[in-house]
Amino acid sequence: MRHGALPQVFPRRFVGQSDIALSDQGREQAVGLASALAGIPFESAVSSDLARCLETARIILAGRDVPLRIEAGLREIRLGEWEGLTVAEVRKRFPGHYEARGEDIAGFRPSGGESFHDVQKRAVAALEAIVRASRGEVLVVAHGGVNRCLLCHLLGMPLGHLFRLGQEYACLNLLDFSGDTPTVARVNLPPSVSFDPFRP
Repeated sequence: MRHGALPQVFPRRFVGQSDIALSDQGREQAVGLASALAGIPFESAVSSDLARCLETARIILAGRDVPLRIEAGLREIRLGEWEGLTVAEVRKRFPGHYEARGEDIAGFRPSGGESFHDVQKRAVAALEAIVRASRGEVLVVAHGGVNRCLLCHLLGMPLGHLFRLGQEYACLNLLDFSGDTPTVARVNLPPSVSFDPFRP
C-alpha cells in the first residue's frame, strides 16, 4: 500500500525522501484501512523507513501482535537537489532539466538523486527478499513512486509508463505470490471501511 496523505502545500513541491509526517487526513485514512484489514491475519509487516510509512503501518497494526520490520529499499525516489523545490524553482535553478526528465521519466537523474530505474532495481530486490522470507499475508507500506515501479515490473510494463498507474494516498494493491507467476490481483483500492479487499 501507499502511505496516507501528507499536508498539502501550494504550490506543490517535490517531496522525494524528505521525511514528512502524515496529515490528519492521512491518519484518518490509515484508521480506515486498519478497520478494513482487521480480518486479515498478517504474518508480518514491512515498511519504508520514512516517517509517513512507519506511522501508517503502526496505525494499521495498532493492537495486533504483528512484527513490523523497516526496509530502506522501499524508500521513495531520492530527488537530490530538487527536494523541497517547486517546478518553477527547478526550472530556474536547473534550466532544461525538468523538460529532460519529462522526455526520459524512467532514466533521468536529478542532481544528487536517483532515476526510477534506480528505484525499481532496489525496490524489486527488497520485495523479492520479503516474499522469500514470508509464508503468509504481509502488509508492505511504501510510496507512490516505489509502488508504481514494482507494479510496472510485475505487469511487464515499460517503466516509462509508470504514471499511467494510479496510486492514491493510502491505496491498497493486492499481490499474490502463491503460484508460479506473481499476480497483480487489485490496484489502487481506496482506504474505505466498507470494502472487503479479498472478496472476488
